[in-house]
This record gives sequence, C-alpha cells and structure tokens, in this order.
Amino acid sequence: QVQLVESGGGSVQAGGSLTLICTASGASYNNYCLAWFRQAPGKEREGVAAMGRMGRTIYADSVQGRFTISQDNGKNTLSLQIHSLKPEDTAMYYCAAGSPCWTPAAASWQYDYWGQGTQVTVSS
Repeated sequence: QVQLVESGGGSVQAGGSLTLICTASGASYNNYCLAWFRQAPGKEREGVAAMGRMGRTIYADSVQGRFTISQDNGKNTLSLQIHSLKPEDTAMYYCAAGSPCWTPAAASWQYDYWGQGTQVTVSS
C-alpha cells in the first residue's frame, strides 16, 4: 500500500508559478497510474493531469500548456509544475495513485490512494 503526501501549495498572484510535489512511501511509483486532481469550494473534484506507463500524459483543457506533470523515480516523487496561474486555479490539489495503466486515467474512481491535499490560492 502506498502513502502520499503533497507539498508546495501556497498563495500567489495571477501570472505566478508553483511546483507541487507528491512524495510516496510504502511502494514505488513505478507500479502505479498517477494523477493530480483539484477541488474548489462548492465544485466537484476534477482531474487536471495524469500519467500512465511509458510517461504518457493527459491534461484537462483548462490547464493544457500551463501545467506539467512529471515523475522522479529516484526520489519517488510526482510533480505538478504550474505556470501562468489564474484565479480560477484556486483549489485544493490532490495527488492520486491507482492500478498500473498504459493510458492515463482521468476519472477519480480509477484511483485507490490519495494524499491529504495542498492548497493553492491565486489572487487577481
């Protein structure tokens, strides 16, 4: 079983950048399908980026070109680089791990393990 802990959130002005980190323990990231989700107050949790085997990635339309998901197998970390932040990016961000997948999985039900979340707040 894998445990996930996110870090790197914060308060930034629009146009700024952040890098979120998700550190895994209990298992290697190599064995899991990985993703970042976010949930804003009063809204449903949405997938923003996901990674499958061989490094295949997918992104939500709203973040395409601004967010980059990456994995560091040596450190067993999953990162989400966020650029050109917008106020609508304000949310709690969660990393997730699920069964191995070739095609990145976008739905939350496909993931078994979740971190506690890290808050991102963007001011205009």
